[in-house]
Amino acid sequence: MNGVRKGVFPGAVLLAAHGHDIVLIEVAGNRSLSPDDFPMNGDTIFDLASLTKPLATSLALMKLVDEQSLSLDQPLETLLSVSLPLSKKSLTCRQILSHSAGFPAWKPYYEDLVKFRPDQRKSMVRRWILDSELVYPPGRDALYSDLGFIILEWVVEELAGMALDLFVEGIFRRHLLLDNTFLGNPMIKGDHTEEDFAATERCKWRKRVMRGEVHDENAFALGGFSGHSGLFGPVRDVYKIVDLLREHYAGLRQDVFKPDTVREFFTKQKESESFTWALGWDTPSRGNSSSGRHFHPGSVGHLGFTGTSMWLDLEQNVIVVLFTNRVHPTRNNLKIKEFRPLLHDAVMETLGCV
Repeated sequence: MNGVRKGVFPGAVLLAAHGHDIVLIEVAGNRSLSPDDFPMNGDTIFDLASLTKPLATSLALMKLVDEQSLSLDQPLETLLSVSLPLSKKSLTCRQILSHSAGFPAWKPYYEDLVKFRPDQRKSMVRRWILDSELVYPPGRDALYSDLGFIILEWVVEELAGMALDLFVEGIFRRHLLLDNTFLGNPMIKGDHTEEDFAATERCKWRKRVMRGEVHDENAFALGGFSGHSGLFGPVRDVYKIVDLLREHYAGLRQDVFKPDTVREFFTKQKESESFTWALGWDTPSRGNSSSGRHFHPGSVGHLGFTGTSMWLDLEQNVIVVLFTNRVHPTRNNLKIKEFRPLLHDAVMETLGCV
């Protein structure tokens, strides 16, 4: 793969599917360069970073909508069993899922969280987020936010009566028989060693190369996962999840989710050139999308900071999953931004989807 030769990433796995068939799986480079070299393979487990948002947290909320435990337009004050500040009472899951609730993008909560016992940290960060100032009036604008998804994890806990990881992994195992996709603490969730994972960054804070541990510092401090990050999995497993949603969207299946629910989550929430967000999912931006030039405007996808991405063209029935370890050994390598659209263009042109 050209990306390895040009230093875009140490290694990668690319999967492309058209219709019901996987038509391409390509593996290149290394899972790790430091402290040892390990070649990449098709079963390598990646830290999926922000793919956690659509594939775990949003998936859980889909299920709760299906079960009529949740309405996306319910005020947050009816979903959480605590007193909320006035500015947060009327926020809705729809606003949070579409990054239009007004939350800041990110804060380095981990720096203070590590001063508290592990069992105190989730409740502490949730209170800090609720007490923080919104950066714009809800619904007025859009700002991609990890903080909102930390709150959505809490919503799932309240409505499902269990932790997000248990709820989501129940869906994965019961309906998809996935054994290598899970939230947080991958070393104890299966028979795995460090060599099974793609390495991420040599972290200055933790003073080691992260491998089999979540890269995101806030998720790490929160026990290995939260609503915004902490999902791990290989390319084939993620393809199975996305393909399951594609089939439900098309009405080919309705055993796991109601097709109308999937369609609602895949619908862009505001018709504006500058607004691209559906519910937990992104859609192609005009002119400079990471999906390239050939994905239909109604496509959905998402990026992960560690170098992961997935795009689903609902019109042409194409799924492209690209997993890389571009942050290994440093996050300062930004070459993937130019590489992704070129890669997606090449795949779509090879498939004749232009």
